[in-house]
Amino acid sequence: MDEQGLGYIIVKADPMIGARREFLDPTEMASFNSDVIKVLALTGAYRVVQNTIDAAVNAVEAGETLELPKVVISRDKAVEAAAFSSPYAKAKAMAAYEIATKVADIDVEGCFMVRDIEKYIPIVASAHEMIGVAAKLASEARDIEKANDTVTRTPHGGKGQTMSKSVLMEKPQ
Repeated sequence: MDEQGLGYIIVKADPMIGARREFLDPTEMASFNSDVIKVLALTGAYRVVQNTIDAAVNAVEAGETLELPKVVISRDKAVEAAAFSSPYAKAKAMAAYEIATKVADIDVEGCFMVRDIEKYIPIVASAHEMIGVAAKLASEARDIEKANDTVTRTPHGGKGQTMSKSVLMEKPQ
């Protein structure tokens, strides 16, 4: 990608659903994808994407030459962007991100490497169970931050600028 001048944002913890017919049911797909979204949102991966896109837009608006992003979102990069204040919340988010990363490996194994139905169904099912656990850990991390009234939120202001707040009852600045 670098040689071709392409930009990228690679999210290591964004696993593919177990693409076997047994799992391509709308209910299963919605459940799996909602767990993935929860993990990516609550561990900070989406904030890395937000910050990356905002930086590119701000550079263009400032008249600078657009530099295409080259970002690989690791566990540490995601959790740093989430700005956890509690080390317990941070640890849970780190675990959630790592589990989601491993889900991708297991789904690849179950979907593309194993041919025996008696073997691949439990492999893929185990990956789907893992993403559910990851979503639960990510939710627990956020609940710790909520209990401490330290959830970092970064909404956009009326002029597109990124604002921030970490106390529920305050206005973003």
